[in-house]
Amino acid sequence: MKTDENGTKGTKIMAIQMIGIDHKNAGIDVRTVFSFTKKKIAEALEILKGIPGVSGCIILSTCNRCEVWASTTEKFEGDLYDLICEIRELPAECRQDYRAYFTFRDEQEAVSHLFHLACGLDSRILGEDQIITQVKDALTLSREQYATDNVLEILFRMAVTAAKKVKTEVVLTDANQSVIHQALAVLRQKGYTVSGKRCMVIGNGVMGKLAASTLNQSGADVTVTVRQYRSGIVDIPKDCKRIDYGERMNLFPECDLVVSATASPNYTLREEQVREVPLEHGMILLDLAVPRDIDPEIGKLPQIRLYDIDDFKVDVRSEKVKQNIAKAGKILEEQMEEFYAWYECRDIIPQIQDIKQKAVHDCDLRLTKVLRDLPMSGEEREKLAKNIDTAVAKVVNKMMFGLRDHVSEQTLRECVEGLEKVYGE
Repeated sequence: MKTDENGTKGTKIMAIQMIGIDHKNAGIDVRTVFSFTKKKIAEALEILKGIPGVSGCIILSTCNRCEVWASTTEKFEGDLYDLICEIRELPAECRQDYRAYFTFRDEQEAVSHLFHLACGLDSRILGEDQIITQVKDALTLSREQYATDNVLEILFRMAVTAAKKVKTEVVLTDANQSVIHQALAVLRQKGYTVSGKRCMVIGNGVMGKLAASTLNQSGADVTVTVRQYRSGIVDIPKDCKRIDYGERMNLFPECDLVVSATASPNYTLREEQVREVPLEHGMILLDLAVPRDIDPEIGKLPQIRLYDIDDFKVDVRSEKVKQNIAKAGKILEEQMEEFYAWYECRDIIPQIQDIKQKAVHDCDLRLTKVLRDLPMSGEEREKLAKNIDTAVAKVVNKMMFGLRDHVSEQTLRECVEGLEKVYGE
């Protein structure tokens, strides 16, 4: 964002704000209160976009965080925290208890947060790969619900682009980039390996498949649960076995390790179920879901060691990783400046487009006789005219948006006004 004569950045107030809760400030039980399924996100977006002053909205909900983004006008007088509480139907008397877990960001702070988040700098596992897809999916879902606007569309798209650039140019960590890999690393530190162990993975979604594949590659004997009505069409990872979800408790006592990673709102393993199963050996349970898949009371039973997603911490960062984080930060700064430049001048983009169209038309008029006299067929002449139109449009774009990067905002606006007068004659 360009500075003014006082050295402060940007005079425009950015109508971008977000409120979020994440693993840094809230445990899994608190995050569960504010987690959204895809269906619930669609319902929430429908509510948010109908609020006066909300031009666009996006909800990002993952295992580690829930964020509500809004692009607003001066008509917006609401409070994003109150809105999310209403959407989650929280009783009024307990709303203040949760407010402290949330962080509110707006303007440049919000933009910076999203760019750093998208490339994994703000993740529990540094540089994780899944967050890029999650940010992109959040934008896609909002777009499908007709809830996004031009500001959030460009912001999220540019954040994803910046994240991909960081991934290409910077190695943030040599570690594997997923929760299951981090979980297995924690277990190895405790002296436990899965090679040769019998494992069951409850859930065959993205996280479940990744867990099953990782365990299999680590030498485990892996069985994946599938729902009965899907058992004939659902693919499971290579070299893994399958079992109907309803039969999971029959296999449970034979397992050394059980992973549960579903999007179910209900427990996949309940305390009373596990308590009734005779266990002759110790067992490890990994709950990778938010909300929880496994009843936490199970962790109190004999022979059971239960871990949830909050038990898997990031390794201490080496000096090399710290240097790479700084390098990633510089890349993000450059990418954010592009967004700020676009944002400051977004209101004159329609004027620039109009100038471009008039310039193309002007060129057409000047070349009509020249093209007509060329020794070529009508089809070739038409193709050449289209190529010239495209070239002229690109030249005008390069001139106008190139100027934006080298002159002050006021000078750019004066140039646009001058060209409008030229082509208005």
